Amino acid sequence: MEYVTVGTGKSVCWIIHRQHPGETMAEHFAEGLLTRLLGMESESGKVDEQVERLLGLYTFYIVPCMCPDGGVKGHLRTNSVGANLNREWATKGDYEAPTLERSPEVYHVLNKMEETGCDMFVDVHGDEELPFNFISGAEMIPKWGKRLESLHGAFTAAYSRANSDMQQTIGYPPMESAQDALKYMNVATNQVSNRFDCLAVTLEMPFKDCLSNPDPEFGWSPKRSRQLGSSILAPLEYIHPYLRTEGDDAEFWNQLPAQDAYIPPTDDYQQKQHSQGEFQMLQKRYFSDVLEIHKKNPMQ
Repeated sequence: MEYVTVGTGKSVCWIIHRQHPGETMAEHFAEGLLTRLLGMESESGKVDEQVERLLGLYTFYIVPCMCPDGGVKGHLRTNSVGANLNREWATKGDYEAPTLERSPEVYHVLNKMEETGCDMFVDVHGDEELPFNFISGAEMIPKWGKRLESLHGAFTAAYSRANSDMQQTIGYPPMESAQDALKYMNVATNQVSNRFDCLAVTLEMPFKDCLSNPDPEFGWSPKRSRQLGSSILAPLEYIHPYLRTEGDDAEFWNQLPAQDAYIPPTDDYQQKQHSQGEFQMLQKRYFSDVLEIHKKNPMQ
């Protein structure tokens, strides 16, 4: 697996992209992020002041494409042997994962994460149905509590302030119970957050347009994906002081402004059906699970 590492900071931030190869906007996001982190927009190669600060705070490990063979084969959600990589981050029942035979991509990345540790994790995707940019968290996993909830709220709020294409209210509904969350511990965000006791999020982008900030002419585009990737540095800087607080600062949420409060997302929005002239509510779902949407039995 190819990854880019940059920075010398104590905090370790992993950002992975395109576990589902058909979600190509995720790799445009990676391009925007890496272009800024590496100073590629500058003729001199010099980075801006915020990047300078972040490279001293974090060591970044960035995987631009988690599923290259699936991309070459034109797959939407699986690698060359049919594995959905975002269900390969932990063994589930009798289904062992990750394995070198079926999911070497996750196997090697997770092993490297064990070597480096992880203080912040972002898994970048595209969503086929919800026409919004949004952040999905690890709600109700065993390590979930006030700390992770507050980090999630502050990160999402800061991202929304940094880029008007991000918003806080529409997204995958959080799990309703710890028992429900345990069913999805093979998902990257849940597994990484619980394993490393860190903030882990899934970032989703739309396929057509972003209804909270629509562009009737171009819709959601590679350019806007790159801009969203570039602007993730603002929320990463904002939450850095709170990632691993101790002592008197352990309950850092008491210091945060009200605008940073965690907002439980919902997918209940009204999307006009132009052919019928009426509105239809989306079906409640989790983690962009297409097999569940169509009520088929998952392979694992």
